Amino acid sequence: MKRVSIIGLDLAKRSFQLHGAHCDGSVAFRKKLSREKVLTFLAEQPRCVVAMEACGSAHHWGRAIRDLGHEVRLIPPVYVKPFVKRQKNDAADAEAIAEAASRPTMRFVAVKTDEQQARAMLFRTRDLLVRQRTQLINALRGHLAEHGIIAPQGPTNVKILSEAVEDLGTSPPLLVVELARVYLDQIERLSERIAELEKATAHEAKRGTMTRRLQTMPGVGPITAMAIETFAPPMEVFKRGRDFAAWLGLVPRQHSTGGKQVLGKTSKMGQRDIRRLLIVGAMAVVRAAYRKGAPEGTWLHRMLARKPRMLVGIALANKMARSIWAMLTKAEDYRVPVAAAA
Repeated sequence: MKRVSIIGLDLAKRSFQLHGAHCDGSVAFRKKLSREKVLTFLAEQPRCVVAMEACGSAHHWGRAIRDLGHEVRLIPPVYVKPFVKRQKNDAADAEAIAEAASRPTMRFVAVKTDEQQARAMLFRTRDLLVRQRTQLINALRGHLAEHGIIAPQGPTNVKILSEAVEDLGTSPPLLVVELARVYLDQIERLSERIAELEKATAHEAKRGTMTRRLQTMPGVGPITAMAIETFAPPMEVFKRGRDFAAWLGLVPRQHSTGGKQVLGKTSKMGQRDIRRLLIVGAMAVVRAAYRKGAPEGTWLHRMLARKPRMLVGIALANKMARSIWAMLTKAEDYRVPVAAAA
């Protein structure tokens, strides 16, 4: 009797579809199980590969199934789609997952630990509250602009709006004042929660050796360091720094054919949280260098002399990603580059 070599598991809330395959790819079984019966069924199976899409709850199931002794492989959903045959249903999805996971060149997602997902929740919560605060500020600015009260963008300028609302000289309608106070109260509460979460993030970033090492690089703070530790896979999976930069989406998009290289804009196809934070940090370094002047002979000094600041910022973010790969693979702190000799 042939042994099952790989099981494709299509995740859901209640109804799970499993597709078992032998080493030669032939079908071993197709089963539909309730949530409560999945682990019991897999515990009865011989050790094999269990593949799933890297979607919601996949890391939880990955840890639970790995504890049963199976090898877990998480696949990005975009890589599974080409293997779906004709109609879209749970059985076809499970079969496609098993087929995709059996490819020798397939790329997989590392299963995250409980601690990583807890930090991811901290990061996502802060990010959500920041976006909600920005939404409230922009809405308040828009409403008050209709009554002649304007202020620049950003949370630091909310005080201008607050003072204008309470100023009797501006004389907005009483209803506008009362509603503006509702906005201001919500903005203040969100700011307090965001400050608490940032304090917790900084505390978590001080605990780990990896996050402390990352913060030795200019442009990388506690939030960026936490994001890299939480969302990036082990650096050993990348052969070189450029591979990590490509995984983040900090390389040009290619549309090459016939041996002719055609490169376009930044691909933006990778991990968007880390990419965004690296670009923000790189732009902060570029702005500081633009105001104070970069050291003579450095790469940054030469680039600022002949390229737009935004382009330099993207290029610097790419260099930062490569340096991060080198720092983590070699277990070294950031080293300031030496200026080239004139």
